[in-house]
Amino acid sequence: MSFIKTVSFYLLAIGILTIFLPSQAVAQRDYFTAEEIELIRDAQEIDYRMEILTRIIDRRFAALKIDTGSKKFSSKDDEKWGVLPESTRFQLLLDIKRVLQKAIDDIDSISERPDSAILPHPDDKDRKKMGFADLFPVAVRTLASAATRYRPALKSELDKQNDKAEEGSILDSLEFCDQIITAVAKLPAEVVKQKKKGKN
Repeated sequence: MSFIKTVSFYLLAIGILTIFLPSQAVAQRDYFTAEEIELIRDAQEIDYRMEILTRIIDRRFAALKIDTGSKKFSSKDDEKWGVLPESTRFQLLLDIKRVLQKAIDDIDSISERPDSAILPHPDDKDRKKMGFADLFPVAVRTLASAATRYRPALKSELDKQNDKAEEGSILDSLEFCDQIITAVAKLPAEVVKQKKKGKN
């Protein structure tokens, strides 16, 4: 199922879905550090998963010294995320493509099998009442926000590209970004909750 169709499927699914169950463990990928793999495994809720995956992509762009407007990294981040292995420019661009693909695959999977995901922990007072209808659009919007940042950076790299292998990875990543950005437009308008004003 394409990513765009997945979001359309979600619109039908929210009317009948009420519960989540634990999702399957994330298979190890050689383009993740050991620390990144653990962070992904811990991020079982789909909205948190997208935050982790987009931050991993941000790290690859940072390693390429490509500015995507993300939060800056420091040496202290390596303690949490792991030290990136020595990589060529092509390998880093390929990582970006692969992690974008994984993010799309994770959203496709949760949409097709929403009962394989989990609800926020009951002790999480701010999130305990959140269900599929709440978590899924947050996840898609998180990914789309990142894709919107990535697209101009990738386009700029493509315009000055003369390596065919690197060009292929960039083109694939751009296609993924376009799919994501198109799909988010199919979601219902985001409802912004306003704080109640105190009585005078």
